[in-house]
Amino acid sequence: MIYKVARLGHPIVRARCSALPPAELGGADFARFIDDMTDTMREYSGVGLAANQVHAGRRIAVIEVRIETSRSREVDEVPLTVLVNPEIVERSDELVDGWEGCLSVPGLRGLVPRHRSLRVRALGRRGEALDIRAEGYLARIIQHECDHLDGKVYLDRMPELSSLSFTEEFERHATR
Repeated sequence: MIYKVARLGHPIVRARCSALPPAELGGADFARFIDDMTDTMREYSGVGLAANQVHAGRRIAVIEVRIETSRSREVDEVPLTVLVNPEIVERSDELVDGWEGCLSVPGLRGLVPRHRSLRVRALGRRGEALDIRAEGYLARIIQHECDHLDGKVYLDRMPELSSLSFTEEFERHATR
């Protein structure tokens, strides 16, 4: 099933998501929800999707970077990763500006400062403990999705809005 993605202005986008009880992991309903989130992320050509973006207020995110669908050839492929109840436990001091867009803010991109590297702890799809160290693009995606789970969007992280552009204009002018 492909869900409709909630856009900025819908209250769920600004809602802080609640933790998923471990007892809810591993069941058929949970597996179907993860599969549907993944299908939705792929349908919308995203690299990450938080549960509240599909109208479910739980701390769940899916991430996947496939080179053939990536806007940039300068990123590493990331296999499908499910983060349940993620918590960023370490962040580098160094901030790096990078361009971001969002399925909940369609048609816009902006320059956002993010920590270059981080460490996140979460549960995986089957309830297994995950401890992931990430840097670069993957670290950016994880921060973006964790922000969603806290009711934030990338616009909240932009120190000023002069880089905000429509995606078509960005692709036409900013990538030259």
